[in-house]
Amino acid sequence: MIAGRYLRSRRRDAGVSVIAGFSFIGIMLGVAALIIVMSVMNGFRGELLNRILGVNGHVVVSPVDQPMTDFAEVSDRLSQVAGVKFVMPTVQGQVLASGNAPTSTGALIKGVRAADLMDLEPVSSNVKQGTLEGFDTSGGVAIGSRLAESLGLSLGDQITLIAPEGDVTPLGTTPRVKAYPVVAIFEIGLSEYDAAYVYMPLSESQLYFNQDDRVQGIEVFVDNPDDVAALQPAIEAAAARPVFTTTWQTQNQSFFSALEVERNVMFIILTLIVLVAALNIISGLFMLVKDKGRDIAILRTMGATKGAVMRVFLITGASIGLSGTLAGFILGLVFCLNIERIRQFFSWLSGVSLFDPEIYFLSQLPAKVEAGEVALVVAMAVGLSFLATILPSWQASRLDPVEALRYE
Repeated sequence: MIAGRYLRSRRRDAGVSVIAGFSFIGIMLGVAALIIVMSVMNGFRGELLNRILGVNGHVVVSPVDQPMTDFAEVSDRLSQVAGVKFVMPTVQGQVLASGNAPTSTGALIKGVRAADLMDLEPVSSNVKQGTLEGFDTSGGVAIGSRLAESLGLSLGDQITLIAPEGDVTPLGTTPRVKAYPVVAIFEIGLSEYDAAYVYMPLSESQLYFNQDDRVQGIEVFVDNPDDVAALQPAIEAAAARPVFTTTWQTQNQSFFSALEVERNVMFIILTLIVLVAALNIISGLFMLVKDKGRDIAILRTMGATKGAVMRVFLITGASIGLSGTLAGFILGLVFCLNIERIRQFFSWLSGVSLFDPEIYFLSQLPAKVEAGEVALVVAMAVGLSFLATILPSWQASRLDPVEALRYE
């Protein structure tokens, strides 16, 4: 009851109430910012991981000494390894692509079998135009939506592909130029892939890149990508031929390590906001103790113990911290659940794209709330709030009643 009275504003305590209000706002914004930023970082990493690993193999098996002409047999053996989801023999190469637009752009051709392309869910489940049915015999290609847009292509149009290594003539190697109809347009949602990937039937890509019934490698997709290192020896043994294997963790290690470092640094920086708000609680309570010296003296003469006085100010400061943390928790969750709508609103309001897919790779702003991290943020904010109240409360409990009355 006493702590509640001290929290309510009166004219003579207006300064204390203002500081308490700023402390409440600081903790609320700090907790909300931590929850929002950590959730966005988690969502960003998760979306990138799912889409990158959904399109590219978790383990890439490459031949060492001889061309992989027995890729069908090797693929069958690899698919029987426990934990392997499916395998995809590939032929790939860089080309220059052109269409109806006056400009050309670089593209990556991946030659795959139709059955494997159907198993590649980020592509097969996101076909916006056309179909992948009969892809092996279609004589055409599937391209990303951004590539189609940049080249001015639509379903049925011809895309011209130019490879630097083509036919060998008496005058030297000439570039290979060939046009293919667009039979499907997909949108993975990862702008880098949508703007560069061209899927071609495996047999056609072997002819185009002069591979003569062989592949450059086999991409292996596993059930649990995080355990891919444990499956690597079994995959190498199942190949039953000299091969070199690389995992997605090796290929993308620097990229995801940079994301993890950025995430940890952001957590530390935003924690300082909560710490500053907790320091405001300390200053506010010290002012409150000074203003309530006469009240403390009266309580002590009426029989209140030092512990009782200390509890009054502990409850006063902790109430600010708890209420601010609760408000920040609710604000952060509401913001995360509606983050894409909020982004669209501010983009419309400012007239500027606040999340450009060309820069951030993803077409939508992701947010993934993890209960463990939210609990850590809430516990940290509450803990700092309680710690901030200890020193002023202890100072209040040590106040001598006679000196306080004499001072008043």
